[in-house]
Amino acid sequence: MNVVEAIETRMSCRAFRNTPVPEATVNAILETARRSPSGGNLQPWHVHVLTDAPLADFLAIIRSKLPDSPRGEGSEYDIYPPNLWEPYRSRRFKCGEDLYATINVTREDRFARLLQFARNYEFFGAPVGLFFYIDRRMGPPQWSDLGMFMQSVMLLAREYGLDTCPQEAWSVWYRTVSEFLQVPPELMLFSGMALGFRDEDAPINRLRTDRADLVEFATLRGF
Repeated sequence: MNVVEAIETRMSCRAFRNTPVPEATVNAILETARRSPSGGNLQPWHVHVLTDAPLADFLAIIRSKLPDSPRGEGSEYDIYPPNLWEPYRSRRFKCGEDLYATINVTREDRFARLLQFARNYEFFGAPVGLFFYIDRRMGPPQWSDLGMFMQSVMLLAREYGLDTCPQEAWSVWYRTVSEFLQVPPELMLFSGMALGFRDEDAPINRLRTDRADLVEFATLRGF
């Protein structure tokens, strides 16, 4: 698989098969992803990986807390800017509408929407869950480095026939995640990520989000 194919076929998978992912595959993905660019070669990323019994133990803790805290513990950062403006507000709205349309959930069916959103906290059935951390003293440039590292992981996963779903939704459980993983306090949870084999028969995996035309975001001069 070449880079173009990996980018074109990458999607946020929201239904996985329970087929295990070999440890050697996860190691190979992370070994290669460490070549991701970072300013000054700081390599500010930290990643924790759960599967099998440790993953099951962790998800059991989350399930026990969800009924009393359906919104989690609050995030340490704004996932989206407050009062999102255009065109970003409309893009986010359409993404949500298109997602729920794949599973025939209407906007009025709030309970069904909440049930689907809660599947984030099961890693959508994926056999592997990853958590990405960054030193809280780092700034926006290093956060962008972490994003490039995550992108590398997602594209490399495609080479191995795997799919992923990056999940900032996990940031609202930062206390519980960090306590379970015994992460030092100087590290901040940025995002989770589901990793595994896509369930090709799941309707929700048919979603392909729109992308703006090149003329909307690129300005080329001198060609």
